[in-house]
Amino acid sequence: MFNELMRVTVMVASTAGHQFQLMEASINEIHCSLRSGKLTCHDLVRQYLDRIKAYDQLGPTLNAMLYVNPKVLQQADAMDKQLKRGTQFKPLQCIPVVLKDNFGTADMPTAGASLALKGMQLTKDAFAVARLRQNGALILGKTNMHELALAGLTLSSLGGQTKNPYELSRTPGGSSGGTGAALAANFATVGASSDTVNSIRSPASANSLVGIRPTRGLISRAGVLPVSFTQDAAGPLARTVADAAVMLDVMAGYDPDDPVTALGIGRIPATYSASLDCNGLKSARIGVLRTLFGSGPDHEEVNRVMANALEVLKRKGTILVEIDDAAFDTGTLNSDLDVQKYEYKFQLDNFLRAQPSPPVHSLAELIASNKYHKASLEKFLALAESYENGLNEPDYKARRVKIDDLRVKLANLMAKNNVVALVYPHQKRLPVMIGEMNQAQRNGILASLAGFPAITVPAGFSTPTVSAPIGVPVGIEFLGLPFSEPQLLQIAYGFEQATRARKPPPSTPPINGR
Repeated sequence: MFNELMRVTVMVASTAGHQFQLMEASINEIHCSLRSGKLTCHDLVRQYLDRIKAYDQLGPTLNAMLYVNPKVLQQADAMDKQLKRGTQFKPLQCIPVVLKDNFGTADMPTAGASLALKGMQLTKDAFAVARLRQNGALILGKTNMHELALAGLTLSSLGGQTKNPYELSRTPGGSSGGTGAALAANFATVGASSDTVNSIRSPASANSLVGIRPTRGLISRAGVLPVSFTQDAAGPLARTVADAAVMLDVMAGYDPDDPVTALGIGRIPATYSASLDCNGLKSARIGVLRTLFGSGPDHEEVNRVMANALEVLKRKGTILVEIDDAAFDTGTLNSDLDVQKYEYKFQLDNFLRAQPSPPVHSLAELIASNKYHKASLEKFLALAESYENGLNEPDYKARRVKIDDLRVKLANLMAKNNVVALVYPHQKRLPVMIGEMNQAQRNGILASLAGFPAITVPAGFSTPTVSAPIGVPVGIEFLGLPFSEPQLLQIAYGFEQATRARKPPPSTPPINGR
């Protein structure tokens, strides 16, 4: 699984990069160090590879990485030569990015972390990946995920179980938990992930990160292994709101291979970074959606962190409006409106047929291969395969009508209360322990069904314990109206700057002091 690059032991910092501190380094900090000559692209990549070497399969054995790009150092060297010639910096120039293993790449396999798809090679990059490369990014590698993006534990037949770096006995959320754990542990600068129900924001919450599920139509899903054309989205994971905004700038745009992106034409600002305002919370009216808070003993830690977060919002001038409406109960939405089981077979079969030589050609063949994690996937896969055509099922059609109604109800709820966003915990309780088979009580389904944007930001930590020395991360989520990403980024950035809640995990400390 790991290539020749990983034989190299941890290296002492080069003279050029001696003053550069890798831990928690942002895009802007990396670019400043590159421009000043304190850092080379090669040294930056080498330091990230050293951390992967030290902590992914050794030490805490996070098991976040599935594949490391064997040409990444060579690509970094080429970029260094370009920079010496005075090449203009692109938004992601020399920035190491990790991709969830469902993002198609022409130069690396894409398997959705499934043994049934091991070695599958796509003919071209996913649209979002192509945009990343065009803007200077270095694709460092692929991360583990919950197999086929169908659950939230980040457990797969190809990659095994990824651990939460804050408490190694817990899951890192999912399905993008490998990307989440990798970024939390400083294996890369930023990441690209997908979200069908919770899958970007769940790892953001569980790993003290920023995750954005954009408005439906803002970022193309073409070339990403699909689940549901109604609910799928692609978006960024990062350690800071500013880095997430840069990623959004790069990834957003029209793609004829994903026609829904036509809805974004004319709705994308020149740069999302212009929305970052330290005073972004002042006078903002935000609805506290109490329906999405828990009330039992399992919810106490999350509720304590959220109570503190709401106090911060108020101190910074936010006008909080209490809202409680049973129509938005996420348990009910998951059971009554989710359409994954009806769309999955249609989506996967079409995706596989479009590949030149896939290991399997259909969901039926994938099931017959027996090369998947049965305990977490067997029930869903069998159900999805049982429909001759899920899109013709009466219940599916009824759910689509209900989803349309939900969008109107959600927009109307915000209009009636005169709020620009809603706020709630992404997850009502802390991420589950490894071995449990359901990442319980997450609230991501509301934005996923409505197609509205949502951003999850670090809110704080649970009470420290022996196994979680600084506690377990808790994420706060802000949801807005379609194409209100600038407003959400303004709110999220104001909150981030007021709290500075993110902390790196103790399980993956600096190497050689940086």
